[in-house]
Amino acid sequence: MNSNKVVLSAKDISITFGALKAVTNFNLEIKENELVGLIGPNGAGKTTVFNIITGIYSPTSGTYHFNGELIKKTPTFKLVKKGLARTFQNIRLFKNMSVLDNVLVANNFNMKYGILSGIFRFPNYWREEKKAKEKALELLKIFDLDKYADTAAGNLPYGKQRKLEIARAMATNPKLLLLDEPAAGMNPTETEELMNTISLIRKRFNIAILLIEHDMKLVLGICEKLVVLDHGTTIASGNPMEVINNPRVVTAYLGEKED
Repeated sequence: MNSNKVVLSAKDISITFGALKAVTNFNLEIKENELVGLIGPNGAGKTTVFNIITGIYSPTSGTYHFNGELIKKTPTFKLVKKGLARTFQNIRLFKNMSVLDNVLVANNFNMKYGILSGIFRFPNYWREEKKAKEKALELLKIFDLDKYADTAAGNLPYGKQRKLEIARAMATNPKLLLLDEPAAGMNPTETEELMNTISLIRKRFNIAILLIEHDMKLVLGICEKLVVLDHGTTIASGNPMEVINNPRVVTAYLGEKED
């Protein structure tokens, strides 16, 4: 059950690129442990919203808070430390590194030893490395990837690469996880597995999730609330079944009916 604590609050977010209004007066509130879907046709501005929230873009206007703290103009690496993590529409793994190392590298900023300990391998270095490896293997087991720990990430099947990217994001201990089209390119079986995995990590780690996805079976299977963008403007939000039956949403996806 969701608490009333608001994890992310975005108010009147707008961004323009030259003459293009990519997003206009976007509003969003995500509560602790809530799973929200951000949907809309291609080019609607969904990934642009993700890029604003994660510090890649700075909005032209509007404000947004994470756990009550204003995060506008906060660098991405600082947002990660605060508990905000994401995956990308196009997979961005370190493909020549092992599956295990891909997860370990995401935990680097949590390591509690200094440069000298790292160089001279003092006892606390080994303790921290052992803890990090145990945590990484635990995450991989949750995603059913532990058997591939020593495999190069680029050699994994496509669906497993998608899951590894989520596992790597989870290694940063997020309070809010942003997933950008995690089921893209997956077959129905892989999508079903992914849906179960997302539900599992949400319950196990008590995190909020914001999800961009075109696979409506996945969206309707796990999301509690939907927000729909079209040409950068919110056209509907609320209960998933009500939203997808909203005439404006149907028109945005299918176009106007001809007389």
